[in-house]
Amino acid sequence: MIKNLTILILCLASFTATAQYDGKGENEVSRFRPGFMWYFTGLKPAKVEKVRKYDQLIFDVTYNDWIGDRDLFQNHWSSIGLNTNFMFDIPLSKGNTVSLGLGVSHEFKVIRHNGLLIEDELAGTTIWQEKSAIDKFNKGIFGGNSFTIPVELRFRKESWRHFKFHLGGKVGYQVNAYSKYVTGHGSKRDVEKDYGFSDLNGLIYSAHVRLGLRNWALFGSYNFNTIFSNSSSTKLNHVQMGLSVSLF
Repeated sequence: MIKNLTILILCLASFTATAQYDGKGENEVSRFRPGFMWYFTGLKPAKVEKVRKYDQLIFDVTYNDWIGDRDLFQNHWSSIGLNTNFMFDIPLSKGNTVSLGLGVSHEFKVIRHNGLLIEDELAGTTIWQEKSAIDKFNKGIFGGNSFTIPVELRFRKESWRHFKFHLGGKVGYQVNAYSKYVTGHGSKRDVEKDYGFSDLNGLIYSAHVRLGLRNWALFGSYNFNTIFSNSSSTKLNHVQMGLSVSLF
């Protein structure tokens, strides 16, 4: 019994010694493996003196909503989107505890709402209207794709299991947007899709934050510009909340 207990204690001590490293030593296995892609160092083995870099490929899985003339959390929970961020991590301090993130991002969003987006081509406006008893569609969807240039100021602890905080913004362009209405089910399902929004705001500028540990972080974003540009249109600002996963 004592022998087995001694072996167990030694195993736990060994695990603790190898797990609680800070990424500074030359022989530490985590030195060049900050994310899920543990063995990725590029075309050549990484140099010992090379500064470790993090958060270069980030996926934001998001719940999408809008705020303004409509309140938050009035839309369906399945309003899911995905941001794909390719970033350069540029160290600004020794140990890379402060860095600059710069890159390109693709954003796909879906907002499932219980209403109608009505476009008036003559007036150049888009109005959100509550679904009435005579409207037969099962669900209404607003979605689209955009490309942006994100810039982030990143703060992190100097360790492999580091706490991190990203404060950033994006500037870009809304490539397309559509409204979709689904009626019926199964073989009787009918889909109506419209890409025409005369006052769609092409410009995007937003602020975002990430707060997390190592590869994982909570994510939040707010677009300062409205989705529709006409002053007589329904005022809607895009909002995102979700989880960020960094692959390397």
